[in-house]
Amino acid sequence: MKKLYPDAAAALDGVLFDGMTICAGGFGLSGIPERLIDAIQAAGTKDLTIASNNAGIDGEGLGKLLRTRQVKKMISSYVGENKEFERQYLSGELEVEFCPQGTLAERCRAGGAGIPGFYTKTGVGTLVADGKEVKTFDGEDYILERGIRADLAIIKGWKADESGNLIFRKTARNFNAPMATAGKICVAEVEEIVPVGSLDPDCIHLPGVYVNRLVMGGPYDKKIEFRMTRTRAEA
Repeated sequence: MKKLYPDAAAALDGVLFDGMTICAGGFGLSGIPERLIDAIQAAGTKDLTIASNNAGIDGEGLGKLLRTRQVKKMISSYVGENKEFERQYLSGELEVEFCPQGTLAERCRAGGAGIPGFYTKTGVGTLVADGKEVKTFDGEDYILERGIRADLAIIKGWKADESGNLIFRKTARNFNAPMATAGKICVAEVEEIVPVGSLDPDCIHLPGVYVNRLVMGGPYDKKIEFRMTRTRAEA
C-alpha cells in the first residue's frame, strides 16, 4: 500500500467530505497537524465535527477552521484561549460538547479498540453527566461514556519510517496516539521520514498499521501560545 504522499493536499485527496467527523491530535499548539489543517481549510470542507483536546487559538491550529466557519461542532476539553470559539458558542453558531480531558482521551482510545462505551466516575454529579446513563458499582455511581469513532484522524508525529511507524515527541504523544486509532482513515504529517528499519522497534509509539497516509510536513516554526517575560533584575 502506498503511504507516502507529496503534500498534505494530496494526502487528503478523496478523503474529505462535508459533514464528516475528524479526530485531531495535539495539545495546545504542541503536536498539532498544521499542514493537514491548512489543507482542510483550503479544501473548504464544511459542517465538520471535530474531536480535539482544544480548538487552537485565534488564527492558529483549529482556530483557522473556526474562523472560516467550517466547523459545526467541537468535542473538546479546553477552549479558554480562543475568542472566536467563545463568540461562536455564545451566539449559537457553534455546537460544543465539553468532555473532561482524560475522558476524551479514553473515548478515542476506546473507539479505536472497538469498545463502544465505558463507565467512569469523572463528571458524576455535574453537567457532564446530563442525559447519560448512570450505573452503580460497589456503591459508587459511574456514568456511561461512548467511544468515539471518526471518519478521519489527522495527527502530527516527530519521526516516521516509510511504513508509517511513528515516534511522537514529548507532549505531542498525549492525544495523537489515541486519535490515530479512532479514525477510519489516519493521515499523519511528520518532521522527518527515514527508511524502514532505521527506528528502534522499542521506541515506536504508534505502529504503522494505524497510519494509512503519510506526508512530510517540516520544517515547522515553533509557535508559542503565551509569551511570558519579566524585567531583568538590576545587578
